[in-house]
Amino acid sequence: MRLSKHFTLEEMIKSQTAVRKGIDNTPGSGEVKNLENVCYEILEPVRNKFDKPITVTSGYRSEALCEAIGSRKTSQHAKGQAADFEVMGTNNLKVAHWVKDNCDFDQLILEFYDKSKGGNSGWVHVSYNEKGNNRKQVLTFDGKSYDNGLPELDYTFDKMGNEVIK
Repeated sequence: MRLSKHFTLEEMIKSQTAVRKGIDNTPGSGEVKNLENVCYEILEPVRNKFDKPITVTSGYRSEALCEAIGSRKTSQHAKGQAADFEVMGTNNLKVAHWVKDNCDFDQLILEFYDKSKGGNSGWVHVSYNEKGNNRKQVLTFDGKSYDNGLPELDYTFDKMGNEVIK
């Protein structure tokens, strides 16, 4: 089932853990609608901006799957309102800054970001709430603690005038 131009339900619900542990990770119609919203409001604009494929590493997670991976049953993933992703060949810090500046979202987290490894570490977590109560909360998580906001996006330009992120 296609949720939007570039995203399918199958990729938004796939989980190696669910398969390995025999957990049913089938969303209900409300969760599917929420996944469509995430695709249309966030993932499609990101795909269009960077013009590269997006790898969704986690979308919908049933409550049982949330518990199996040590997440909360109240996670926005369990409501179909969140996705973790990376844009192929693109700096995650740059993607997070673009989402922050250009999309409506509830929560944006640059997860497992390691400043010493640069913007390619970690991944982007984003959630969207259709009801218009999006908090616009922006956080960075290094694996131990959360900080408000995102690290500065530090870049220069090469000889051809292309942006080069430090």
